[in-house]
Amino acid sequence: MSEPVLEAKDLVVSRGGVTVLDVPSVSLTPGEVLALIGPNGAGKTTLLQALSYLLRPVSGELYFNGAKVGADISILDFRRRIAMVFQEALLFDTSVFHNVASGLKIRNMKGSETEEIVVEQLERFGITHLRNRSARMLSGGEAQRVSLARAFAIRPEIIFLDEPFASVDQPSSEGLIEDLQVVLKKTGTTAVLATHDRTEALRLADRIAVMKDGQVIQIDSSDAVMNKPANEFVASFVGVETILPGTVVSKDGPSFLASVSGQDIEAVGDVAVGEAVLLCIRPEQVSLSAHLRKGATSARNIFRAKIEKVTPLGLYQRVILDCGFPLVSYVTAHSVDGLSLREGVEVDASFKATAVHVLRKRHPTG
Repeated sequence: MSEPVLEAKDLVVSRGGVTVLDVPSVSLTPGEVLALIGPNGAGKTTLLQALSYLLRPVSGELYFNGAKVGADISILDFRRRIAMVFQEALLFDTSVFHNVASGLKIRNMKGSETEEIVVEQLERFGITHLRNRSARMLSGGEAQRVSLARAFAIRPEIIFLDEPFASVDQPSSEGLIEDLQVVLKKTGTTAVLATHDRTEALRLADRIAVMKDGQVIQIDSSDAVMNKPANEFVASFVGVETILPGTVVSKDGPSFLASVSGQDIEAVGDVAVGEAVLLCIRPEQVSLSAHLRKGATSARNIFRAKIEKVTPLGLYQRVILDCGFPLVSYVTAHSVDGLSLREGVEVDASFKATAVHVLRKRHPTG
């Protein structure tokens, strides 16, 4: 495994004597993209600013390529090798070209080399046609493209992005995310992205850190965080819409049955009979059928359900079901029409035992 390009140890940030950030450790390997997600006030921006040393922590150490920031490498030298992109595009009152070139000029780069690099970044972010336009005449999406181009122009070793798409309209943000994804992959730039949008995190990040109350609750691969959340808070935040309390009633090897509202759900996990568990089921894992024929599915959990509500949700339709316990499924509009899904209709809902993520609540007693 590569040595960390950035490593933080025991970071603590306080405001007014109150601790607002307490992170024992976090690190980044070269070329990795780490997303910080969590609700408002979780500490995402604070951690981002502490990692970039825009905010000096009360205590803790930051290492850049093994060198301690503020000791082995000066804070100024560290900052010159990183770049920041904020939620609001902070541009100089000059042309797009001069905005993108500003970081290079500060570094006393020669004119011919500056021209070459700026042109490359303008092309990468699709804003060559805006080269001579005043920054004051740009739309929000265009301005953020200029911010990204300026940040990548200095060829940073790490780029920090603080909610870069939050102030941009949906069509513009889609294009920006796609272009940023391409540029990050092509340049191999290490990045830290703070966002409240788990979809952005999934598209861009190799790892995700879920934050709450100034702490990192879980940090793992994107797949692990989404499908194996560490606790109920993480599960809810990453889109697990069905979280069911149950009790283990029987066990057969790795599989077990848990009683939920008088019904048995089969799952897989290291649990004991009598143990209280939470069963987490992502809506994408729940399939709906008018009537399932025996043997038509490998799913071990099949329940007759009544539809309580169908609501549009972007590319999917959200179907709320009553199986004797609440269950949520995401289906396509085509499936809604094909199965005539509407309030009051009964369907068969199914999901695999392996699709159930199990959270242990406590060990059995007696």
